[in-house]
Amino acid sequence: MRYIVGVMGPAKARKKDIENARALGELIARREWVLLTGGRDVGVMHAASQGAKKVARSLTVGVLPSTRDRVSKYVDVAVITEMGNARNNVCVLSSQVIVACGLGGSGTVSEVALALKAGKSVILLGATPVEDKFFKNLGGKLVSSVQTPEDAINVILKRLERDDSQGMQGPNPWAGF
Repeated sequence: MRYIVGVMGPAKARKKDIENARALGELIARREWVLLTGGRDVGVMHAASQGAKKVARSLTVGVLPSTRDRVSKYVDVAVITEMGNARNNVCVLSSQVIVACGLGGSGTVSEVALALKAGKSVILLGATPVEDKFFKNLGGKLVSSVQTPEDAINVILKRLERDDSQGMQGPNPWAGF
């Protein structure tokens, strides 16, 4: 099983969040990890998928709220849920780690909260000090805050090393590499 990194972020994202998402998507794909997003053709989800498609062997998965939503042309596998915002839980539970690239929308905030509730690691990319403090108060050691896509990848690698050294159970994220 390939390692699945969920990149979450607002549909109406800031320019910096779009740039970070695009770079992050490419870095995820270069590691041959699967990129999972909300799958729509807007904002962070579109930019992350676009970045991943710069890499020939990339795999992008989009979990969409309904058939009415337009799928990003950079999504390889579209999962249409007809679940509306409840699809956020599908995104979170299907990912092994979550990177929140901008916290400007309530959907992204809900995804971070759902991830913490499920005991998933969350990386906040470009969070403000107030956002950082809020989510670290909620999630403690599950939450890391970084300022660059490269730093996000390094946090993921450190967590993988830690999990491996502690003999964590679960699917091997490196199988098939």
